[in-house]
Amino acid sequence: MGFLWWLVIGPLAGGVARLLIPGRQPMGLLLTMILGLVGSVVGGLISTAIFGYSAADPGFHTGGLIMSIIGAVIVLGIYVTNAQRRLS
Repeated sequence: MGFLWWLVIGPLAGGVARLLIPGRQPMGLLLTMILGLVGSVVGGLISTAIFGYSAADPGFHTGGLIMSIIGAVIVLGIYVTNAQRRLS
C-alpha cells in the first residue's frame, strides 16, 4: 500500500513545488513524479533530523505531505539554480 501512496503523493508534491518555484521548469509528468518522490525522501530526512519522526508507520499523514512538498521545493530550487548556471 505504501507504493500506491508514493504514486499519489509524488505528482502532488512535485506539482505544488513547481507552482511555488517561479520560472519555467521543462518537465513532464514522469519527472514531476520523480521530483515529488525525491522531495519526499529529502522531506523525510529533514523530518527525522529535526523532529525525530520514525517512518515505521506508513500511510498518509498530513505532515508527511507538507514535508514532501518542502523537500520537493528544495530539490527543485537546487535544480533550477544549477540549470540557470549552465545556461549562463
